[in-house]
Amino acid sequence: MELWDIYDKNKQPTGRTMKRNDWCLKDDEYHLTVLGAIVRKDGKFLITKRAMDKAWAPGWWEISGGAAMAGESSEDAVIREIREETGLDASSAEGGYLFTYHRENPGKGDNYFVDVYRFLLNFNEQDVSPQFSETTEFMLADKTQIETFARQGVFLHYESIRQIFDI
Repeated sequence: MELWDIYDKNKQPTGRTMKRNDWCLKDDEYHLTVLGAIVRKDGKFLITKRAMDKAWAPGWWEISGGAAMAGESSEDAVIREIREETGLDASSAEGGYLFTYHRENPGKGDNYFVDVYRFLLNFNEQDVSPQFSETTEFMLADKTQIETFARQGVFLHYESIRQIFDI
């Protein structure tokens, strides 16, 4: 059973945990998620397309990310998520944490902080091993392509993270 830490409104751990996707959070309680953009020196970002059986945003494009597990640091979580979803190891990559944003969903028990990272990594397409239970495909996209997906309404979190594509 996967557990997530519960944080207060100041992003401090409360010492309590919740079961994954057990939307029980009260107002001013949050869980922590992470997003990690991988960019190459040529300015291309690695993006993945969400599997069609996903309950939320099936078929949308995104960057790697997910929930931090109980006791896991934000940085460890983003490195793990990138490795799980793409097969790439960003642990020694240039870059790192950029900013945090949060979402509140009053009455739904799903409030969360999102720590956003960007890593510069030298890799080729054959180095990518997508997690096909999570994604259906991947591509190397430049900022213009990502903006096009965003205008089409099929790029997850774009408005909240668009500044990471400015390099």
